[in-house]
Amino acid sequence: MSILSTKNSNDNKAGIEENPNEQEQGFLGHLEELRQRIFKAAIFLLLGCVLAGVFVNDIMNWILLKPATTAKLELQNLRPFGQPFLYFKVVFASGIVVAFPFVIYQLWKFIEPGLYKHERQWAGKITVFTTLCFLLGVSFAYFVMIPAMLQFSVSFGNPAIKNIIDVNEYFGFITMTVLGAGLIFELPMITFVLASIGMITSAIMREYRRHAIVVILIIAAILTPSPDPVNQLLFACPLYVLYEISIIVAKISAKKSAEEPQSAS
Repeated sequence: MSILSTKNSNDNKAGIEENPNEQEQGFLGHLEELRQRIFKAAIFLLLGCVLAGVFVNDIMNWILLKPATTAKLELQNLRPFGQPFLYFKVVFASGIVVAFPFVIYQLWKFIEPGLYKHERQWAGKITVFTTLCFLLGVSFAYFVMIPAMLQFSVSFGNPAIKNIIDVNEYFGFITMTVLGAGLIFELPMITFVLASIGMITSAIMREYRRHAIVVILIIAAILTPSPDPVNQLLFACPLYVLYEISIIVAKISAKKSAEEPQSAS
């Protein structure tokens, strides 16, 4: 796949020389296209926030606060107007999750004109699989990582010290863990794109597997606030599995990219 395709460069060269303003017009056209895509993505984000605002109480009770109540963790507000700001942040974060597939689609449509004809057919598939990877990471963080970390937080320490957590700190912990896992689970899709344009190969990924394991352990230590090594390994193991899957994806993507020009000719 070539994002900045040069297949028509020879055909357009003469026209650009005859009309010096064509290159500038093309640049301005790209800026206008980018503006329109950003505007549409912002509209979807706004609609996602409106939808989240309608159900904000259900989101608070059944999604955000559910892990804390399950772990019997006490929360409190320590800031003036802390709860109104908390509701605003919940609405915004939920809007991002709802609008994620639409934003990815707008991004793909922006780069679509620079792709080959057969590559443009990937827009729908890329959007679907990117969304699935993101939701898989979010689900893993919410249903596996967060309960384990909260349970460790509640059970660890001196019983004479009560664990009463600021609700804004709790929200930051939930948001960082969920969104971080969602983005990291995009590794196979990122690998697919990079392998398609020749920036990475399965051989390189196998060669640097040991380095990748070290990076995975560092990422797991950063994204899991608890010092418990069990929780860190709980996040590091799926990351390593994703890395191995990405090696397979890179190999398949490179093979497919090599076959497509032959079939097109």
